[in-house]
Amino acid sequence: MKKFWNWVKNEEGRTLYLDGVIAEESWFGDEVTPRQFKSELMNEGGDITIWINSPGGDVFAASQIYNMLMDYKGQVTVKIDGIAASAASVIAMAGSEVFMSPVSMMMIHNPMTIAFGDTAEMKKAIQMLSEVKESIINAYELKTGLSRIKLSHMMDAESWFNSKKAVELGFADGIMFQNESEETSPEEGMIYSQMAVVNSFLHKLPQREKKTGTDISILDKRLELLKF
Repeated sequence: MKKFWNWVKNEEGRTLYLDGVIAEESWFGDEVTPRQFKSELMNEGGDITIWINSPGGDVFAASQIYNMLMDYKGQVTVKIDGIAASAASVIAMAGSEVFMSPVSMMMIHNPMTIAFGDTAEMKKAIQMLSEVKESIINAYELKTGLSRIKLSHMMDAESWFNSKKAVELGFADGIMFQNESEETSPEEGMIYSQMAVVNSFLHKLPQREKKTGTDISILDKRLELLKF
């Protein structure tokens, strides 16, 4: 297992860097990696700071890390300096305080998997994804206080938040490098969804492509660029 985390210790205390994909190889059923991560986390006490810049990854790894951090006795401060998307956003919810860079982003969406088999196996996969989604909502709900229905809808839409919107919704507690006297204006926060981006793109297509429908391959290629 390639380590996706790095501990640094200085006069300010211990800092954990999560940079890149969370567990490029799934650690589901793996006993070594989770134990190693927990050992390094619990090796010393005191407050810790976690810097996150990750597009996400293994939801099982993220869930276990979330649990370990929630159970940690010291203060856990999370700082998002780039992106905390998908599984990485779950880990961020374990922070006693969560701060985002003014130029950082957070993304939440429905869990995904690859499945094969007959109808029964497909139904099992759907049920599994549904349960995983509910478990993820538990973490979001605990941090934000938002309703499960609203959180579910945001995950369905694959929602992207800038720092101000994340604070407004309760996913973050503050914005880094901002003076305490500065107030965040709710109207300045922005939330983006994949569907909104696609719809906006379709409205900007040349009318001749909409009317004739002859250049479907070009349209498909353009839509492909919108996938995250």
